[in-house]
Formats: sequence, structure tokens, C-alpha cells
Amino acid sequence: MSDSTVVGSPKQSKQQAAMPEQMAVRREKLSVQREQGLAYRNTWRTSTTLTAIRQQYGELEAEALAEKAVEVTVAGRMMGHRVMGKSSFAKIQDGEGELQLFLNRDALGGADVYNPTKKWDLGDVIGATGTLFITKTGELSVKVSHIEIVTKCLRPLPEKWHGLTDIETRYRQRYVDLMVSPESRHIFRTRSKVVSLLRQGLESRGFMEVETPMLQTQAGGAAAKPFITHHNALDMDLFLRIAPELYLKRLLVGGFERVFEINRNFRNEGLDATHNPEFTMVEFYQAYADFNDAMDHTEALIRDIAQGLDVSQVTWEGVDVDLSQPFQRIRMDEAVFEKRPDLRDHANDKALLATVCLQEKPDVKPLLTWKAGHYLLELFETLVEPHLQQPTFITHYPVDVSPLARRNNEDETVTDRFELFVAGREIANGFSELNDPDDQRGRFVAQAQAKDAGDDEATGVDEDYLRALEFGMPPAAGVGIGVDRLVMLLTEQHSIRDVLLFPHMRPE
Repeated sequence: MSDSTVVGSPKQSKQQAAMPEQMAVRREKLSVQREQGLAYRNTWRTSTTLTAIRQQYGELEAEALAEKAVEVTVAGRMMGHRVMGKSSFAKIQDGEGELQLFLNRDALGGADVYNPTKKWDLGDVIGATGTLFITKTGELSVKVSHIEIVTKCLRPLPEKWHGLTDIETRYRQRYVDLMVSPESRHIFRTRSKVVSLLRQGLESRGFMEVETPMLQTQAGGAAAKPFITHHNALDMDLFLRIAPELYLKRLLVGGFERVFEINRNFRNEGLDATHNPEFTMVEFYQAYADFNDAMDHTEALIRDIAQGLDVSQVTWEGVDVDLSQPFQRIRMDEAVFEKRPDLRDHANDKALLATVCLQEKPDVKPLLTWKAGHYLLELFETLVEPHLQQPTFITHYPVDVSPLARRNNEDETVTDRFELFVAGREIANGFSELNDPDDQRGRFVAQAQAKDAGDDEATGVDEDYLRALEFGMPPAAGVGIGVDRLVMLLTEQHSIRDVLLFPHMRPE
């Protein structure tokens, strides 16, 4: 054992002297625990949770509860402590709820047992055994017969009435945020339920959950800049996946007709209110379906999840959103024409669209490979997207910006593609899948050319995926839904960091 780890060593004494006073005092108490052989033991076992106790006994009258003589063994973090001479009350909190403990000197076996408890600190994890009863003020409590410290808390908790108010500290020290903020705990319990309901909804519709590679030899399935890593044994670069799409569609080729995956994607992009370089998506694919079926599935899934959470109406980004009403469906070009009627007969006029685009968005930086569809998309994102308040499917995206989507039968310049927007933010993207290998090769080549021209988000030619298409992929439709943004919507949060347990941040 090194000198720095020996309790009471000179080096440790110097370290304690440099600590904030409260931490130094707490470490002195830990030293006593160590001497008594009571520090960091793993012997305490609980008989139930605090929430289960409230659910089972919280509605009983005092006399009825006394007759039952219910004995429990519980544990939790001490979040409040009131000492009143020979008695004291401690409020403990576990992962689900909270409960009051009543400590009495005589009931615990005398001053030698009771007096040390008066010096315990907020944040200490304590275990207690005792009998349930109702106090004179009507609070369900445990009359403690045995109590001990399970884990010593060495750092003081944030001040009770203000909690963890510094936003950056909340994100960096999520463990403390969860400790002191019931609201944060509620958000992440809701997130867990959203994922569960999402999985149940897809499975009930006949979709099978699968797992596909996160390390890929070819980045594809989305327009995004990938993270690159290196595999030493094979001496080759690999990409953290930007999307699972191309692997999931390989499974359609193989004969699985309804598949989905809920997992992480990685995109080497900036951080803002709706973007984190590591994020969660669900993608699902169905053979013998088109983008209309995909929109129906997406709308039904989101509505079912909202109903499962009992939050069919939410306020997000200052917008009152009603998820119980049918979602609107509008063509992208028509949405732009409503803002710029002068463009109605010029949807494929690259020169005119470029001129108008530069007027509406002077900071746009077009590439030499851009076509009319790229400028139309820029105009949509500038003129229309911020104003899409209620849930709206924008459909028929240009072929130029949809390299994996099937062309529309009536107009080959657009695709059977949609994106879902709520309160000006994209929630989902889907389309009828392109299963023509020759058309797909041409789109891949155009992507490779854009990449050579400086588009960091363009991908290359995936020969293995083209080979899979040559074996024949049935007509199909697929959807990707951003789970983080869906949780933001359903919990009314304005930053993606508030729905990620550990968001990415610069090192301290």
C-alpha cells in the first residue's frame, strides 16, 4: 500500500489540510469508520424499495398499520436530518422514492448507538431496519430498531433549496444532479419508458429487433461527417457508423421483411441544442411498403408513445403541440412556393434558385456539384422549416439531396421521401427505398464526386451494398426517428443535453 493511501499518514494529513473544511471533517469521520472496520462494507441488503412501501402501505390509517406490525429493511441517501435531543428524523431517498426514518435513543439500544448518528452528514448512504408507523403529523415513517452507515459521503451536497443550479455542473456531474433533482430523475425515467414503448410498438407491428455493426469499413446511410478510427490487428481504418441503414436493408435482401434497431450513431459535427456527436436513433424497415405506409407507422408510433406517457399535448419551444390530431402532409416544393410564389414554375431552374437562395441566405456556401434540388432544400430550411409548428410531414424531397430514396413515379426529379417536423425541429426521416442497383450506383457516384469537391458529409460508393441490391431487394420503406429529440418533445426539454445522461463536453 502506497503512503498516500494509508489512513492517518503524513501525506494524507497534508491533503486533508488543503481540502475545504467540510470535506476534511467528513474524512475524519471516515477515518473513524476505517479504524472500526465499518468503512465501505458490502453487507447491507434491503427487503423492499421506498416506493413499494408507499404504494403498499401509504393509504393505511395509523391504527390499521400498527396492527400489521410491518417490519422493513431499507437503504437510501440521507437528504434531511433533524435532531431533537433523544430523538431525530432522517429523510432517506433511494432510486425511486423517499421515506422518513424515526430514530430514538432507547429504541436503538442507548446513547452509544444513538449519539454517533447525530453526527452523520447529508449525503451519507444509510441502512435501517424497523417497523412502519404513521407519525402524529400523518407521515408514513420507519421506527428504527437498527441503523448503520452503508457508504460515507465525502463531498457536501448542493444547498437544499437551490439544488444544482449551474448548468455546466449539472451536465458534468449528472450523478449529483440526479441526487438532488426529482425533475431530472423524472426525465430519464421517462426516456427509459419512451424507448420501451417504442420497442413494444414496433414488435407489436411484427418488426424484429436486430443489431448491426457500429464499426464499418464504409460510412453510409446518411449525409454526415464520420469519426475515423484504426483497427491495429487488421491495419485498416474504420468508421464509427453514421447510420445503420445500409446494413438493415441488407437484411431485407436476406429475407427479413420487418426489422428495426435502436442504437447509437456517431457524427463528427458540432454541438448545439439539438445535436450531440453521439446520439440514439431507431430505424425500421418494412418490405412491400412505401413512404405513405412509413408515415402512417411513424405517426401511429409517436401517438401511441404519447398516450402511453399520458402527454398527448405538450408545450415545446413555446409551441402548444397537439399530438392527438392528424399530422399534416405537405410537399416540400409547395411549402417553398407558399413563401415564394414567384418560384412556382421554376422548381428545376438552378440559376434562378441559386440567385434567390443567395438573396434569402447570403451566408450559403454552394459547392460546384450543387444542382437545383440543393438550392430548393436551402430555401426550404430558411423560409419554411422554422415555421412548422404542429406535427408536419414534408414530402417529395429532390433527388439531388436524397441519394437513397426511390424516385417518384410521376416526377423523377423528386423522391418518395418525407421528414417530420415539430416546432421547427426535425424528428424523423423516411422514404420509399431505392432498390434499383443501377440507379443507386449513379447516386453513389454523384456522392463521391461531391465528396471530392469538398462536401465532408457526402459518402462514397459502397460496392458490397450494390452487390446486395443486385441479388434483389423487395420494394420497401424505412424510417429513422431521433430518440433524443423525441424525448425532448415528450418531456418539454429545450436542449438535447437535458435528455442525455452524459452529454459530450470539453474537458475541465
